[in-house]
Amino acid sequence: MSPALPQIYTFAFDSGEQPSIGRLGGKCNSLAIMTSAGMPVPPGFAVTTDAFDKVMDGTGLRQRILEILADLNVHDVADVAEVERRAEHVRELILTQEIPDDVREEVVSAYRALMEHCGGEVAVAVRSSATAEDLPDASFAGQQDTYLWIVGEHNVMHKIRECWASLYTARAITYRLSNSIPDEGLSMAVAVQKMVNSRSSGVAMTLDPQTGDRTKIVVESSWGLGEMVVSGEVTPDNFLLDKVMMTVVTRAISHKGEELVPNGRGGIVRRAVAEDRAGAPSLSDDELMAVARLAKAAEKHYGRPQDIEWAIDADLPAGGNVLLLQARPETIWSPKSTTNTITITSKGSGIAAIATSMLSSLGIR
Repeated sequence: MSPALPQIYTFAFDSGEQPSIGRLGGKCNSLAIMTSAGMPVPPGFAVTTDAFDKVMDGTGLRQRILEILADLNVHDVADVAEVERRAEHVRELILTQEIPDDVREEVVSAYRALMEHCGGEVAVAVRSSATAEDLPDASFAGQQDTYLWIVGEHNVMHKIRECWASLYTARAITYRLSNSIPDEGLSMAVAVQKMVNSRSSGVAMTLDPQTGDRTKIVVESSWGLGEMVVSGEVTPDNFLLDKVMMTVVTRAISHKGEELVPNGRGGIVRRAVAEDRAGAPSLSDDELMAVARLAKAAEKHYGRPQDIEWAIDADLPAGGNVLLLQARPETIWSPKSTTNTITITSKGSGIAAIATSMLSSLGIR
């Protein structure tokens, strides 16, 4: 699916070109690296920060936004209504700004190439990938928008705009103010990626988030799309595995009463889970081991503990149906380690945990 000519405003994940956070943001950079490493990542491309910057700088939009936000400071975050008023103004400017022809043409061309690669029009995920995700001591996970089951180039282009605009929600503006993160130079890439038909999905972490024990892998899983796990809307099944022996130490199967599934019309719907499935494991033992191996492979590749999002595609046969959606460094315990680090590709944790004590890192990969 890679375009034959060098691209400025798009970057196919399988292009073979060297990715960088500056052009791709944390999420897209990670997806490109994982694809090049042969990991099972759904195909897609990034709309690069070059596109965002041209829209912002080539039209004078960035300067207008800086003026709107200029006199906000950390003391203003308590005035929720005022922050929201300015945020809405900024987002409206972004959503109504004309996209330059060369940017639009290249993005549409990349989208059509992806559809051809997939054998016809399929639904995609459109996901924000901000460069600010990777600032030290900051966690931007979940702050910018993700849109699922989007069909058609017109809808995809609109969702790309909405991802750009999500840099300026009241929540994101408040976070940057509170953490002294300047808006100058802020940029965003956007991932456009084939949507996975998730029978089950969730997160996995290559250490125990409760203790920091790097000899363990924790997997959380539920039915349908993984957003309900990441957001905490459903109590997932929880599995604790020994990373060396690859055996299950503990398992807790929860009652998973709801799931998010495609509605067949390019969207998703929340529905009740039948009682016999609600209390059943959302992963077989073979699938659990496949997820754990995938998480372990991501940790080995990146050289540090990882927090991954994964899915089991209902359209694919057993043995090839476990897909990696995202990998990012674990950020609660890893910064306390004395081991060497590598370039950070994104921030955040998909498993909710409060770390109250620290055990020495065992350096296991």
